[in-house]
Amino acid sequence: MSSPAARGPLAGTRVVELAGLGPVPHGCMMLADLGADVVQVRREAQAGPDGVADADAGMWRGRRIVEADLKDAADLAMVRDLIGRADVLVEGYRPGTTERLGLGPEECLAANPRLVYARMTGWGQTGPLATSAGHDLNYLATTGLLSLLGPADGPPSPPLSLVADFGGGSMLLVNGVLAALLERTSSGRGQVIDVAMVDGANLLGQLQWSWLAAGRMSGERSTDLLNGSAPCYTTYPCADGRYVAVGALEDRFWDHLLSVLGLDPADLGGRWDTEQWPRQRAVLAEVFATRDRDDWAAAFADVDACVTAVLDHTEAPRHPHAVAREAFVDVDGQVQAAPAPRFSRSVLPQPSAPRVVAPTDVRDSWSGTP
Repeated sequence: MSSPAARGPLAGTRVVELAGLGPVPHGCMMLADLGADVVQVRREAQAGPDGVADADAGMWRGRRIVEADLKDAADLAMVRDLIGRADVLVEGYRPGTTERLGLGPEECLAANPRLVYARMTGWGQTGPLATSAGHDLNYLATTGLLSLLGPADGPPSPPLSLVADFGGGSMLLVNGVLAALLERTSSGRGQVIDVAMVDGANLLGQLQWSWLAAGRMSGERSTDLLNGSAPCYTTYPCADGRYVAVGALEDRFWDHLLSVLGLDPADLGGRWDTEQWPRQRAVLAEVFATRDRDDWAAAFADVDACVTAVLDHTEAPRHPHAVAREAFVDVDGQVQAAPAPRFSRSVLPQPSAPRVVAPTDVRDSWSGTP
């Protein structure tokens, strides 16, 4: 995957990351994966709420780390100098924090008019909740989307931190940074990007808003198509306690599914009759419970029925498709997701472990204006 010429499409782009949680290191990791020169400014190791220090360190790959205390005048001056040499600044503090430090957008863009200043927060820079605490689950809850997740007979299910933190946070952050860098090529000027996880999560849910408007979704978890209520789109336990995922939404996939399971469609009733769904799921569950997961995976291997084994975190890196596409990489002894996407004319650099460097090392390598 790597080569002496591996630079990535963002090679030469200088990024200062004011260390934060979740989407900030993840978004900056993706910028580094694409070849940007990312320098993370952080304090010494901090333990998380569960007492584990630097649990996010797997997302620090590919960058240099400068240790600094932003409340120290000398350290603050050093960071201000780096920002003056950068193309992008990413910060994830509550609104008003960088202003109080003297690193707000007004000061930074006055010194470096071409700077793209990206602000990553949960609630955004404005609005009644802007300065409130929150996490992925809270942001997702206010969008209306959390109410659609989970089984009908239980409470809404937290989707890890995938939707608001990363899908709505870091992905939107990278999208905004790239768009601002592109706009700068014509305007010659940087700008401030207000990236809010609540906005991003809401944006990710546009399909659901479209379906609600069209009547395809009711908003009731017992009758919605993609939340596990439909027998054609859910998971089933197998004889060994492991699971298969069934995504047989289209009629032809449903027909192939029932054929392999040895079920007669006429015995199940209408597939879009939501009142029949509990019984249909029970029938399919009874059949899937008769064989082990891998037996079912083999049975469906050459059948277009959208049935796959649910792999755990130890199995996924060894799956033949993941191996063929080099979907996972080893970074300093850790299994990590490989950089993505793939480019026809750019070779992405091999991810490397982060390393602590002296501020002078960065300053010397960032000589001249960005």
